[in-house]
Amino acid sequence: MTAPLTDRFAELHAPAHWRAVEFISDLHLQASDPTTFAGWQRLLQRPAAERADALFILGDLFEIWVGDDVLSPTNRSSESVFLRHCTTLLHDLSRHTPVFFMAGNRDFLFGTDGLRASGMQALDDPTVLDFMGQRWLLSHGDALCLADTDYMRFRAQVRTPAWQTTFLAQPLAEREAVARGLREQSEARKRSHAHDPTLWADVDTPAARQWLQRADAPMLIHGHTHRPASHELGDGLQRVVLSDWDAAASPPRAEVLRLSAAGLQRLPLKTA
Repeated sequence: MTAPLTDRFAELHAPAHWRAVEFISDLHLQASDPTTFAGWQRLLQRPAAERADALFILGDLFEIWVGDDVLSPTNRSSESVFLRHCTTLLHDLSRHTPVFFMAGNRDFLFGTDGLRASGMQALDDPTVLDFMGQRWLLSHGDALCLADTDYMRFRAQVRTPAWQTTFLAQPLAEREAVARGLREQSEARKRSHAHDPTLWADVDTPAARQWLQRADAPMLIHGHTHRPASHELGDGLQRVVLSDWDAAASPPRAEVLRLSAAGLQRLPLKTA
């Protein structure tokens, strides 16, 4: 499959007073994982002196999001109560710290009602952040995993307005059942590849280079692959992969990427 032909990049120009910003992705928040949720809550509720000037969430904040109507008070399932609590915490943070949200492959149906409830600002994928005198290309990352042809076909289908309109018209319980089935398929595929991580699709290097060159940015920051690392792409181009979060794992995984005059710093949650 050829590289995605993306010539239009949204741009966000940081206010002059910003001194530090932070990036997180792939938290996959869900009611059944209270340990990761507790760590995320601590991050959001840090004292003002420890917070950055803005928080960027680059996709898959939630394990599953099947429509903004999950936030309706009439939905009393444990998952709906949990998701309403998450949006309340985000709204509290957004009162004093800008929070930017870029949809991932698990929460691409997060819509205007979700944004309103959480106080987050929507961020297109990809977006160029103009900050500290440099252009930084931000993406969830899944659009660049071109070798995963099955997923790329699925992604192209579910991102169409027609598919989303049809899906969201189904009762909530049916949507949740469909999402559970898709998640189980995804987990089964991960288990089948666990013995050989090279089987997992990764970001396509030529595609990443193409995006960076077209965006006039030397560095791509993304999530999705769950492989936190920094990669040299040649010609002064780089990509930096965010950590996924699983605070119950051994060792725990929960990392914040901070960008400031000191450069990029990976901060484990306990020091973030």
